[in-house]
Amino acid sequence: MGKVDKGVPCSVQGCKNSAERSISRNQIGGSDLKVSGEGRRAYLCHEHYKQWKKATKDSRDLERTRFG
Repeated sequence: MGKVDKGVPCSVQGCKNSAERSISRNQIGGSDLKVSGEGRRAYLCHEHYKQWKKATKDSRDLERTRFG
């Protein structure tokens, strides 16, 4: 059972929703989300995860084709 299942809050500044996903803090750099806190992981609620996916779609596609 991970932290998301335990009900950790979203890491984005000003958001009080519970997190649905966790991603590496290194991956947040491609988006304009302001993440607070420390640690290796960033926890995102549904809305912020959706924003992150849209903002980093092109770079993630390039990364996948590089290994494919």
